[in-house]
Amino acid sequence: MSLRELVVLGTASQVPTRHRNHNGYLLRWDQEGILFDPGEGTQRQMLLAGVAATDITRICVTHFHGDHCLGLPGIVQRLSLDRVRHPVAAHYPASGQQFFERLRNASSFYETATIRQEPVSADGPVATGTFGVLEARALDHGIDAVGYRLVEPDGRQMIQERLREFGIAGPDVGTLLREGVLGDVRVADVSVVRRGQKFAFVMDTRLCDGVFALADGVDVLVIESTFLAEDTELAVAHGHLTAAQAARVAAECGVRQLVLTHFSQRYRDPSRFHAEAAEVFDGEIIVAEDLMRIPVPKRLSL
Repeated sequence: MSLRELVVLGTASQVPTRHRNHNGYLLRWDQEGILFDPGEGTQRQMLLAGVAATDITRICVTHFHGDHCLGLPGIVQRLSLDRVRHPVAAHYPASGQQFFERLRNASSFYETATIRQEPVSADGPVATGTFGVLEARALDHGIDAVGYRLVEPDGRQMIQERLREFGIAGPDVGTLLREGVLGDVRVADVSVVRRGQKFAFVMDTRLCDGVFALADGVDVLVIESTFLAEDTELAVAHGHLTAAQAARVAAECGVRQLVLTHFSQRYRDPSRFHAEAAEVFDGEIIVAEDLMRIPVPKRLSL
């Protein structure tokens, strides 16, 4: 059975707190394990969350501010220490190449893991596979930053009653799916479209076209909400979003599940983020907490 969930490793912004580690998010997506923005302490948070280095198949860094990347040296070295056999792709803004190289080689270690560096230099697809398409879009921050979007292609869901009517069973079902036709029976005769799921990851940014493009129609939007609306001027000045702005994106883009994260240490009561977002967005809102596991919502019936 496939597993799709977000494992939250850290939810703080620039300054960690007693209860919030620096950033870190692992998306389990069937056979993929995509680690987003490993900040300081990610390796230990993985241990507490029950995540192994062998679970990581891909690393995505949005930008090279410390709270989003200073955990990279530990992760890179842990991949070798645990002798991870599969190659791990690493995506990050191409302008930060020197930072990635420095972090990857921050200290001496015996390297055995294979890390494929795949810097992002333009909007569009950065990887394809059985998971679908991983895309990147430029964001509006103080330095070059990108957000990521995972798009699963549409598939087919078989209707068992129709299969029985046509006497199709066993290996013939797979043949029909692959070939699109079996004798006089078309795949459309015995199935309906199964919409692919979509996931978006948006960190440090002001509102911009890239934010809305990434969030468009996704099942899960993980998005920074560093500030509350009372501090909108600070948010704009420092290249961040408020909870209200994140909720506006979710509402306008038809998001199903909104996950707020990356909170400034100035706010003591996390329920304020939920309350502010709920005034704008009437869908599911989750205020992320460290070590939380968030299932990807079940597919909607057509």
